[in-house]
Amino acid sequence: MNSFLRGLKSGIPIGLGYLSVSFTFGIMAISAGFSWWQALIISMTTVTSAGQFSGINTMVIPGQYIEMLISQFTINIRYSFMSVSLSQKTNGRFRGIYRWILGFFMTDEIFAVASNEKEVSVSFFSGLSVIPYVGWATGTLLGALIGGFLPEVLMNALTIAIYAMFIAIVTPKAKSEKNVLFAVIISVALSCAFYYLPVLNEVSSGLAVSICAILAAVLAAVFFPIKTEGENENG
Repeated sequence: MNSFLRGLKSGIPIGLGYLSVSFTFGIMAISAGFSWWQALIISMTTVTSAGQFSGINTMVIPGQYIEMLISQFTINIRYSFMSVSLSQKTNGRFRGIYRWILGFFMTDEIFAVASNEKEVSVSFFSGLSVIPYVGWATGTLLGALIGGFLPEVLMNALTIAIYAMFIAIVTPKAKSEKNVLFAVIISVALSCAFYYLPVLNEVSSGLAVSICAILAAVLAAVFFPIKTEGENENG
């Protein structure tokens, strides 16, 4: 129970950040012609910001099923990499049906917080997932119902809240561990390249995120390998 409560507490900042971002999604879904309950169901069954924003844009144009398949695959494949990485830190009970169920809640921010744990238990990850999930669904519902009445300046402020939250999660770890700082710098440099450079800026955002994550992780593993217990004992 203590582990669950600790996870619950760790998920509060993520839930607050998700509240603002999903609020924007709720507004966009309504403006695209979805009803409030359709927007809510989308958020409750997917929990992927970029995937949802991309998905509704494709859904309003009939027949683009192949495009939707490709875009959703490239945007969300990074969660597979995160899950594989985090599985190296899970304890013995975190297997089987628990991985199937809790894998649904894997997001960038939940992964970042869970990665700071020496060992990830089922109870901790369950607690960590609760408030972000509730915040994502609640924000969508509020955005769909009342978002149209808010001033534009407030909406613009809400959309950047999640980025500030993610920076707050990553910064302490980057300050204390040079391998994390190296991975962050590489990721930022690659992201800038995919945003500003010709040809690269034509790559979809989801695929670009996946490429940046893989390259940053590979380079960090090459230059800052983590020694096993046997290697540490042998010097």
